[in-house]
Amino acid sequence: MALKRELGLIHVFAIASGAMISSGLFILPGLAAARAGPAVVLSYVIAGMIALPTLLSKAELTTAMPKAGGDYFYISRSMGSAVGTIGGFASWFSLSLKGAFALTGMAAYAAILTTIPIGIIAACLCVAFVLINLLGAKQAGNSQVLLVVILIGVLGYFVFRGIPNVMVQRFSPFAPQGAGAVFATAGFVFISFGGLTKVASIAEEVKKPGVNLPLGMFLSLLVVTVLYAAVIFVTVGVLSGAELYDSLTPISAAATIFAGPMGAGIIALAALLAFVSTANAGIMSASRYPLAMSRDHILPGFFQRANKRFGTPHMAILFTGGFMLLSVLFLRLEMLVRIASTLLLALYIMANLAVVFMRESRILNYQPKFKSPLYPWTQIAGGLGGLFLIVRMGVVPITIAVLFCFVMFGWYLAYVRPRSYKEFALLRIIERVSAKELTGYSLETELKDILRERDEIVEDRFDHVIKECPILDIEGRCGLEDFLEKVSQEVSNNLGIDAELVYDLLHAREEESSTVIGSGMAIPHIIVEGEKKFCIVIARSREGIEFYEGGPKVHTVFVLVGTRDERNFHLRALAAIAQIARLPKFEEKWMQARSKDELRDLILLGERTRHTPPTA
Repeated sequence: MALKRELGLIHVFAIASGAMISSGLFILPGLAAARAGPAVVLSYVIAGMIALPTLLSKAELTTAMPKAGGDYFYISRSMGSAVGTIGGFASWFSLSLKGAFALTGMAAYAAILTTIPIGIIAACLCVAFVLINLLGAKQAGNSQVLLVVILIGVLGYFVFRGIPNVMVQRFSPFAPQGAGAVFATAGFVFISFGGLTKVASIAEEVKKPGVNLPLGMFLSLLVVTVLYAAVIFVTVGVLSGAELYDSLTPISAAATIFAGPMGAGIIALAALLAFVSTANAGIMSASRYPLAMSRDHILPGFFQRANKRFGTPHMAILFTGGFMLLSVLFLRLEMLVRIASTLLLALYIMANLAVVFMRESRILNYQPKFKSPLYPWTQIAGGLGGLFLIVRMGVVPITIAVLFCFVMFGWYLAYVRPRSYKEFALLRIIERVSAKELTGYSLETELKDILRERDEIVEDRFDHVIKECPILDIEGRCGLEDFLEKVSQEVSNNLGIDAELVYDLLHAREEESSTVIGSGMAIPHIIVEGEKKFCIVIARSREGIEFYEGGPKVHTVFVLVGTRDERNFHLRALAAIAQIARLPKFEEKWMQARSKDELRDLILLGERTRHTPPTA
């Protein structure tokens, strides 16, 4: 069952921002400043810059394939089900643990406001947000918008109230441990940006994903990076080194100095909202991974069940919420979060590789609305940046992450492989290198269906005609007479008209005036006797057909044959063909198409005006 598209730009921005503004801002600054000194402000900015290349890659992948499951879906379609299985479980595991960590991270700030055990608070909030997510993505998204608006407002108050109290001498020496420590700390705080691209996992529920997804992600990165830098600048400028380095509540401690106990209380409430916001975003995004993996038979089928009333994947939400609930009640999350961070960084590398594989496969139905600039250098930078940070995570989390991958690969061999096979882009690259045919057309068909859903294409009569029409893919040299004979036979088979009659009419049409319209295209069209008869024959000639002596080689031909009562549709078909032929790189894609199916899809997915019958 398809999920409802209810989320707009503001929801994308709020979910991405809410997944970031959490422990990375309210707990880590003191620990990070102990490593880098006042230059910790630069460390956060550098971490945001390192996140940018992967954001560009994920924005491209998300606008090309806005499906539930985010990382899992892109990785499996580019590198295969085995790697996709590992990537899907890694994404779900890390996101769920980060959501649980956000709930337990409230302890330091909740202690300022209440004596209720943090485990009980975290468990109650976990249950509450599971219920909100069960009611619908829009409801969960709206609550996320409210939380993020309040959070940004409170942090803005902190910055403007605190700037007059900043003491310049607090920033000297600026980088006491040197530039190396500044970059190392950027790796330490990189987790602060870990939730940015997780909005991709709910892409299937976003309206106008080609615009709202990349724009929402970019705006979120910009706003959150500026917010991080400003808040930490004030905190470093207000607190002494001794007060800052040992504090797990540095933002609240700074607020106490210039805004008193009430200011500290407001910041503590904002911190609680931040943790809650991250947990909510974690449930929303993490729960879509079991859904996507269930669709591909990587998990049992009941995970893809969607509630008929609310349109939400309730089984996946309950499963994810249950795991988070057990985590906040029974698990020590410090090392598990480091492991989750290592897996996330590995996923960042995979996302950059996915863009490379999808592009180099030259699949025509891979049509992102947003294309990552400076390809492939952006992807190389993103991959190397992720690898650099993984190395700095330490031996223990890396070792455990590798063991996790082996366990998930075992699940693939035991459960997934006997049940599921998906074509993937890497096979296309191997085909090109080896000159051997290894795949069919299932990946292109799946991408075509995704594009129809993404662009909200409603089929009209022209689409139905193109779906059924014959296509001639002519290899080698072919003269005009031979070509017209082939076309005449196809028209005869299609409409039940004498092939010789069709040939004579087509030949007479070319004698009267050539139907070549330039750019290597011709559109012969004739009228035949009868009623309610119409067909199109499409042809490609790689070497080109010479329609008249000395004329240009024609590589693309649309032959239209119809009775007089089909004149209106005849004109609409001509207009549709003209619009498609004017699309950017149409000729290049036409000549690169590997098969008749790709030629047909190039026409079916072309942007044009569609004439659909009015609904009652």
